[in-house]
Amino acid sequence: MPALSLRLPEDLDHRLNEEANREGLPRSEVARQAISEYITRREKERFMAELVAEASAGYANEAIRNESIKITEEFLPLDNEALDIAEGRKPGEPCPEETSERWWK
Repeated sequence: MPALSLRLPEDLDHRLNEEANREGLPRSEVARQAISEYITRREKERFMAELVAEASAGYANEAIRNESIKITEEFLPLDNEALDIAEGRKPGEPCPEETSERWWK
């Protein structure tokens, strides 16, 4: 495993020691976990930013927007059927709100 050497400000070093003591882990393990969590979070943030940029570009394109609306409308009945099943109803059966039944009975 490659080694990393770094200098920490005293307050951060103190906080690292406290966290390692609380968790019962070596300082290096706490630092490894923190670095891993930071990198994972930053990767997700970049991915989401790219996803938003692509979605914005697609939405700006009228042909893509119209095609996505068409696909969404085609899948709506299947989505509704899946929702009925997930909520414990037979497909097509009305929701309790639609039948004036009280949901808590």
